Amino acid sequence: MRQIDIEGVKKYLTEELKNEIERRGFKRGVVGVSGGLDSAVAVTLLSLSVGRENTVGVILPYNGMGEEEVKDAVAIIKNLGVKSYRIDIQPMVDDYFKNFPDADKKRRGNKMARERMSILYDISALENALVIGTGNKTEYNLGYFTLFGDGACAINPIGNLYKTEVRQLASCIGVPDKIIKKVPTAGLWKGQTDEGELGYEYNEIDNLLYHIIELKHSRKKLLDVGFEEKFVDDITGRIKNTEFKRILPLIITIPEQVKHVHKYQ
Repeated sequence: MRQIDIEGVKKYLTEELKNEIERRGFKRGVVGVSGGLDSAVAVTLLSLSVGRENTVGVILPYNGMGEEEVKDAVAIIKNLGVKSYRIDIQPMVDDYFKNFPDADKKRRGNKMARERMSILYDISALENALVIGTGNKTEYNLGYFTLFGDGACAINPIGNLYKTEVRQLASCIGVPDKIIKKVPTAGLWKGQTDEGELGYEYNEIDNLLYHIIELKHSRKKLLDVGFEEKFVDDITGRIKNTEFKRILPLIITIPEQVKHVHKYQ
């Protein structure tokens, strides 16, 4: 993959983010800050774009999980000097799963992601601010997000950057080195890591996605340039199987002749 023009991307994103927020009639933004790389970059870009006085960071831990991530999130917010909230989502999530005590990790993880987004949208109403997304291009194309959970937002400043490109940008905008180098995790259960779930490292995935999306290589071409067959099939299979996540909700169009009764003379 090519190196991005870090300064150019920084300038473009901060200007466009401010413009898009204002175009929607707002001046402020709210970001869920997990302590990870993506949310650190998103909240930093927001602060650079609209000012720290117009930036709100929200920490939404599930009690007993990811205490190190919470500490990092607090440090990120403190470093930026932005307004913040901290709300433990455990009571809401646990209360719901009293109805389904045998629910598996996937259901619980999805519920946690959607609970967090529900709170973010409520705080956005309280603060008269737009919810700013934190998902990167790698996650989007792999469907590695919860529909109407962490995938929901009004504007996403980093959605056109692969994970490795987000990491490049982070070093330019003042994200602490500790955050840049930490192991990526969604914090959905103890021991969970992104690369553990995906089965491959981000730099490997991003290189393949670049050849698929930007270079538009066929499967044969991907194998010819050296990618392993199982790797190609695993990633392209994931892209195909999660396509439904990248499609807007469908409104079924009713034909005129079906919708209305026509009387003929």
